[in-house]
Parts: sequence; C-alpha cells; structure tokens
Amino acid sequence: MSLGVVFIIDDDEAIRDALAWLFQSRGVVAETFASAADFLFTWTPQRRGCLVLDIRMEAMTGLELFDRLRELKSRLPVIFLTGHGDVPMAVAALKNGARDFVEKPFNDNDLVDRVIDALRWDAAQRESDADAASLAARLANLTLRERQVMDLVLAGKLNKVIAEDLGVTMRTVEVHRSHVFEKMAVRTAVELAQLMSQKREV
Repeated sequence: MSLGVVFIIDDDEAIRDALAWLFQSRGVVAETFASAADFLFTWTPQRRGCLVLDIRMEAMTGLELFDRLRELKSRLPVIFLTGHGDVPMAVAALKNGARDFVEKPFNDNDLVDRVIDALRWDAAQRESDADAASLAARLANLTLRERQVMDLVLAGKLNKVIAEDLGVTMRTVEVHRSHVFEKMAVRTAVELAQLMSQKREV
C-alpha cells in the first residue's frame, strides 16, 4: 500500500523548509505551501495524503482552511501544529474531524510518526472505498433475476428450493447461479458470502 504526500501549510518559510527536510529524511514525500489559498488552488478530491497545518496564519487561518475543506467534502486527514494557547481550538477541531494536533515545540520523530500513521489511515480508507466501488459495480451488473437467485443462495437455500421459490426450473437456477458467480468473481457460495459480508462492513 503506497503512502500519499504530506502537505505542509505554514506561512513561515523557515518552518516549511525544516518540516519538508524532516519528512523527506524519513522517506515521506512532502509538498509545501505558503498559504491556505495556495493549497486550495491545487486541491482536488483525488489528492492523497495528509495535511500538516499551522493553526495561526495570516489571511486564511488553519482553522478556516480546515472548515473550507470540510465544506468541499475533503477526507484528507489534518494534523494541526499549535502553540500552547491554541490547544482549546485544536481540541474543538478534533471534535469536528481533525486527525490530531501537535504542540510546539514538538518532538521531530513523534510528529513524523503521527503523520505516517495518518498517511496509512488515508491509504487504507481509499483502498476500502475502491473495494466498495468495485463491489457496487459488480452488483449493478446483475439482472433482477440474478440478484434474486443470489439473495436465496446467500440465505443458504439449495437450487431445488430456489427453483420452487421462484417458479422456474432447476436448470434455470443453475444458469443464473453460474452467471452470479462469474459476475461477482467468486467460485463458491462461501466466497460470495464472504464478499457480501465485506460490503456490510464498509
């Protein structure tokens, strides 16, 4: 599972450069932005990674950027960098979905570890989303009758019982069952049940 990029947003150039060097020294790809507006200009829903965001910046603050990203339905995890007096604001942001906050001065390795954890979380979420989308596409490819047969197979019913329930021949059930397995990319009813249990989990 590949990790994404850490996006460093801070209006202090020295801090941006130091953080970029820190992350790159641990093998984490970093991009820096001098303002919230600069980041928003490049943001797309396809962005992968994590934000390291200074809570206090000129023009648009870190909190204002966070709120704007929430409006845009961004799912990028956000880690705030805060001064001591900013902790209550950071805690409030956590309740609104921020991933974490780190007080200045911070321990370098601790910050990188938290970012790597957030990057892994983001990658796992996107992989789960991709799996769910793939499953939804396979289900959408089933005909109404195939969906009915699948539901009865998942209920543990034998072909003979399914045929009686649907008022069709066993041969017809066998054909539909074969199509279901092919379209859902499974070989057995057990695999089908396992696949559909994953759908309920995501």
